[in-house]
Amino acid sequence: MRQITRRVTLAILVAIVLLLALGALPGYLKSGDPYYVTATATDDRTAVPADALAPNRYPYTTAALANATGNGTENATGRSGPYWKGPVGFKGAFTHSPFDEIDAIRGRNASAATDSAVFVRANGTVYRLEVTQTP
Repeated sequence: MRQITRRVTLAILVAIVLLLALGALPGYLKSGDPYYVTATATDDRTAVPADALAPNRYPYTTAALANATGNGTENATGRSGPYWKGPVGFKGAFTHSPFDEIDAIRGRNASAATDSAVFVRANGTVYRLEVTQTP
């Protein structure tokens, strides 16, 4: 009985370590061209208020908006930090991505979105947010 308990305990510990590694590993995978969320000032239209977007839930979006509004010029463009998809789509299943953020904002207000972009209002300015590969 003692031998069986030892093997089951070892198997459970190995499974826990593998699951922890699977959760941490994808964040370190970087391959291909990076993706960015870009925020470009645009004409007034229906938009989601930026204050409704929590920085810890929308880090790419809030970074792009902060870069667009932080330089003090009108019609400014901001960009988030890079996001690499990783090989074979493995990373996307386990990590948060800018694609997730754009889809979540689109789900908040479908009239404030197009096929490729969403619109957010920050400091009285409407910004077009989209995921691009160009810096």
